[in-house]
Amino acid sequence: MIDSTDREYLQRAKLFANVGLESVEHLFEGCRRMKLERGDRLLQPGVANSHLYLIFDGELRVYLEDRSMPEQAVLGAGDCVGEMSLLDGQAASALVLAARDSELLAIPHDVLWSLVDCSHGVARNLLAIMAGRMRESNQSLVSLQTRSLEFEQAASVDALTGIYNRHWLLEAFPRAIARCERDGAPLCLVMADIDLFKHFNERFGYLSGDALLRRMARRLADGLRAQDLIARYGGEEFLILLPHTSLDEALPIAGRLRELVAIGCGLPTGEGVTLSCGVAPMLGGESLEALIARADAALKRAKENGRDRVEVAV
Repeated sequence: MIDSTDREYLQRAKLFANVGLESVEHLFEGCRRMKLERGDRLLQPGVANSHLYLIFDGELRVYLEDRSMPEQAVLGAGDCVGEMSLLDGQAASALVLAARDSELLAIPHDVLWSLVDCSHGVARNLLAIMAGRMRESNQSLVSLQTRSLEFEQAASVDALTGIYNRHWLLEAFPRAIARCERDGAPLCLVMADIDLFKHFNERFGYLSGDALLRRMARRLADGLRAQDLIARYGGEEFLILLPHTSLDEALPIAGRLRELVAIGCGLPTGEGVTLSCGVAPMLGGESLEALIARADAALKRAKENGRDRVEVAV
C-alpha cells in the first residue's frame, strides 16, 4: 500500500493527473521506491530497461549519447522517464543521470500496462507525455538543423562582402564544371579585379576600401544570370563561373559587368572605379586549377594593356 507521502507525490505526477488513485492503488504493491545519488546512472544507451521511473524528488538529465553532448531534457518532480523503451520494446536510447540526489518510484513493465488497462486517465496521460517527448525531440532537431545551417553558411560566406567565399568556390565550382562536361555544354570562367585597389586604400583608407568591396560584390552579383556563380577569390579578386556559356556569350557578360562597376560603384569620395577581367573558356578535361590559372593570365594581360578592359585566355 502507498502511504500519505507517496500519495502526495503521485497526485503531483503528470502520469496520474486527474486520475482517482483509489482505482489503481492496489497496483502500486508491485512498485518499489529507489534513491539515486548525484551522478548515478539510471538508464544507458543500448542497455535493456524494464521500468518506468516516476520522479518523486530531485532532478534527472537526459543525454542522447553521453555527457559531451548537450542535454536533451531536464526532468524534475512529477516527470517520468523510461517510457519510450517500454512502449517500443527496445533498449534505452538515451543516457539518464541524476543531476542531484533524487528519489524515484520504479514501475515495472507489467504494472504500467495494468495501470493503462485499469484507467483511461492513465492511458491519456501517458499518450500526452509521449506526445510532449516527440514535440521536444522535433524542436531539438529543428534547432540542431538550424544551427548546422548557420555554421555551414558562416563557413561558406565571405563576412565582408556577403557573397560566397573561396572555401565554397572550391566545392561548388567543380560540381558545376562536372555537370557541363556530362551535358557536353560549354563553360567559361571570369576573373575580375578592381583596378588600382591598393592605391584606393592608401588614399582613402581601409574602411572606404571595405565599402568599395561590398558595393563591388553586390553590383557584380546583381549583374549575373540565375545560373551563374560568383565568389570572392581573395583580396579584390572575384571569380565568376558561367555554366552553359560559350566564349561568344561570355565576353558580352564580362563587358557588361565592367560597365556596371564603372557607373555604379563610385563612393562619396568621388573617385572613379574600374574593373579588369580575364575570361577563360573551359577546355576538355581541364581542372578547376588550370582554368583559374588561364583566367588569371588573361586578367594580367588586361592590367598590362591599360586596365578597365576584358582579355581572353589563350
